[in-house]
Amino acid sequence: MQVRFIGCGDAFGSGGRFNTCFHVTGDRTNLLIDCGASSLVALKRSNIALDDIGLILITHFHGDHFAGLPFFILNAQFSRRQAPLTIAGPAGLQMRFIQIMEALFENSSKTQQRFEINLVELHPGRTTAFGETAVTSFEVVHGTGGGPFHAYRIESEGRVVTYSADTEWTEALIPAAHHADLFICETYTFERDVRNHLSYRTLAEHLPRIAPKRLVLTHMSDDMLAHAADTPHIAAHDGLVIEL
Repeated sequence: MQVRFIGCGDAFGSGGRFNTCFHVTGDRTNLLIDCGASSLVALKRSNIALDDIGLILITHFHGDHFAGLPFFILNAQFSRRQAPLTIAGPAGLQMRFIQIMEALFENSSKTQQRFEINLVELHPGRTTAFGETAVTSFEVVHGTGGGPFHAYRIESEGRVVTYSADTEWTEALIPAAHHADLFICETYTFERDVRNHLSYRTLAEHLPRIAPKRLVLTHMSDDMLAHAADTPHIAAHDGLVIEL
């Protein structure tokens, strides 16, 4: 399996990075984790075959994780996509999907697509199967507006990929990422604690209990980017590829 970091930036584009969007592929796996506002541009820059993507997992409804969907859908319509597409995310996904489609492209939510779109709402503590891919949701802490907020433990083809999503420290991250082959974790700041976000210092304190096989740091502010070389872990950059 392979994980490609299409975009790993925060909401402010710190370091010139695109909004969050990770592409996970394997022999029988082809999915996105999040689809931030800039994701279609980033996907095309990476020459990704968009019509092959069968599943998009949304962690929460902030624009830097969710607002790329209307552009993805519009592109698929005009490229004459035929393969069905499943979009899965927290409770409220169906309402939020209509809202974002209408906000960016009026009447687009009423347009009959050439391909089937399946919206699946996920719930904390439950595992949902998408073919051979099993997705377990964990509730994380990122304020109120734009939620619910989910971390995902994704199991497919004998590998486990966990994404923390945006969150301050929560004990839910331990079972979510325990012994994962790859733990993608937001570290918004280096030492300073910021409400609703995670610092590298706090993550490092708890990392022995999580014990992932590999850790990649993402969603970094300018503060964290300035200290990224001070950690022993991989700091994500747009275009980074991790082979599992």
